[in-house]
Amino acid sequence: MASTHLYTYGITDDEVEFETEGVGDATRVYAVEHGSLAAIVSDSETMEPDRSDENLRAHDDVLQELLYRDGGRTVVPMQFGMVFKNARALKGVLRGGRRAFRKALNDVEGRVELGLKILADEGATVDREAIAASVEERLGPVNDGEADNGLFSDRLVLNRSYLVERDDRAAFDEAVDEIIDEYGEEFTVQYTGPWAPYSFVDIEIGAKR
Repeated sequence: MASTHLYTYGITDDEVEFETEGVGDATRVYAVEHGSLAAIVSDSETMEPDRSDENLRAHDDVLQELLYRDGGRTVVPMQFGMVFKNARALKGVLRGGRRAFRKALNDVEGRVELGLKILADEGATVDREAIAASVEERLGPVNDGEADNGLFSDRLVLNRSYLVERDDRAAFDEAVDEIIDEYGEEFTVQYTGPWAPYSFVDIEIGAKR
């Protein structure tokens, strides 16, 4: 029988277990705890899971469920592909990174990430500064942090992620509706999320083994 490793989705501070479609055809997600931290994992037969669309989607789906299951949890997400040889190795990382994980959990407590992109038609003349100022005026009061994701296409007018309190979600949605009302006929407005707050945590994990 193949050795079972631990594919890790993220870090939270509460035990959880549920059946789901995880990465690598896993069927159950559960917690490996150390002190006040809980790593959310599923069993994996490989240390290097295939970066397939199916697995990438499963990784995000598990994090999505954690955000809202049983009233929701604060989650520090791991990037795709973080696998530990066994529970001892994982607990060693939790122990060594305890302060960083606790700080990250405090920084994003009760918050989710939401994304907004505004795209123009090819070759259109656009006043990017005016649009950015209008968006900031509407979204500034209802978010706790912003991250610029870069204008990697000539069509992109705005591409940002926002850290939003769960309790402010309705107000944020209303503000985005106002942006769609103003720009939706001339531009493509893409509103995505909620996501685990990838853009607002920065923890470097060393050797996985």
